Amino acid sequence: MHDGSGRIVVQGLTKQFGQVAAVQNLSFTVEPGSVTGFLGPNGAGKTTTLRMLLGLVSPTGGHSTINGLPFGQLGNPGRVVGAVLEAQGFHPKRSARNHLRVYAAAMGVPDERADQVLQLVGLGGAADRGAGGFSLGMKQRLALATALLGDPQVLVLDEPANGLDPEGIAWLRGFLQSFARSGRTVLISSHLLAEVEQTVDQVVIISRGQTMYYGPLENLRRSQQQRVLVQPSDGAALVTALQAEGITAIEQIPDGRLAISGVDAKQVGDIAAKAQISIYGIQVEQIDLERIFFQLTSGQYTAAGPNQYAGPQGPGGWGPPPTGPQQQQQYAPPQQYAQQPPPQDPYAQQQQQQYAQPQQPYAQPPQQYAQQPPPGYPPQDGPPPGYPQPDAQQPQGYPPAGPPQPGGPQDYQQPGQGFGGNA
Repeated sequence: MHDGSGRIVVQGLTKQFGQVAAVQNLSFTVEPGSVTGFLGPNGAGKTTTLRMLLGLVSPTGGHSTINGLPFGQLGNPGRVVGAVLEAQGFHPKRSARNHLRVYAAAMGVPDERADQVLQLVGLGGAADRGAGGFSLGMKQRLALATALLGDPQVLVLDEPANGLDPEGIAWLRGFLQSFARSGRTVLISSHLLAEVEQTVDQVVIISRGQTMYYGPLENLRRSQQQRVLVQPSDGAALVTALQAEGITAIEQIPDGRLAISGVDAKQVGDIAAKAQISIYGIQVEQIDLERIFFQLTSGQYTAAGPNQYAGPQGPGGWGPPPTGPQQQQQYAPPQQYAQQPPPQDPYAQQQQQQYAQPQQPYAQPPQQYAQQPPPGYPPQDGPPPGYPQPDAQQPQGYPPAGPPQPGGPQDYQQPGQGFGGNA
């Protein structure tokens, strides 16, 4: 039988996948009555560690126990450990209630427990709905309800806040804290660092499969020196005044303020007032888990080369683009494309050659159209009958400069002759 302590012990745990060391000599302890955050970047070995803890992966070296025994020796482990590694193990057509009743039968708990845990996780109104129609957040709640069926002493959750909205995250935080205050054990892995900071009591931070920090969260915060950020009217004068008082841990941060370590805001304000230096702003820098996390795990997946999409940065971050020759050099095209014109369509080139030189304007009408009458009309060398012949001064082929005189013998066609006559 297990000892009933609810303690999780990981000792020298190692897992090797071929040439890849997923976990290396990992050791930590999770005590009952606390929420422990298991933190690390993606690929650090968190999920592999949890799988070894739950007997799903055999370790290459080391061991882990829950209540003093390996997971496989707990007898009815569902009554001791509630675990959620993936919120996907649901039959899409099965209702939430029936899903839980299947697991309840396997654990030997009554069917009524299914409705109790559905109410506990806020899914009482969706008990008869098929799990396939649940949102990701609802699936997370249903997975948690499954883990709670056996009323376990230990909860092991992998990314439990994934898919939850802000209200759901706040509910989960309160639930896990109350669960731990009842004397039970909670181990959660996450990369939602801001949320974990408000939930956990102690943290295990790993990177590259190795332990980077293990202990209470407050001890981790105290290990980082607090700084006072101040915006003075005269930074140089304030630095001189602080150094005169024996305060030398001073640096200027990118936004122009002074960051002073080893003092509190009251000391800085008193020294500035004594030196008659105006203070436009002063605050105590809050040390958060995210900043410490990045310091402990930085470099695991850092890009080897420069970021070709990063814009030019100044001392304080993003700044205006450079001007002058530097800008031209920065955005110059690659050499292999520098002197190559864009390809042209052959038809476009032919058209371009055809119309490259304008043609000479026609001084006279083209010869083929000079004396050609329309089809069906006889050729004429002069004006039609009935019109006076042109003078010598008039151009050949043009009518006289005035209308024809009426009354001539050929002004009108005789009936039955030509077009327009009466039959």
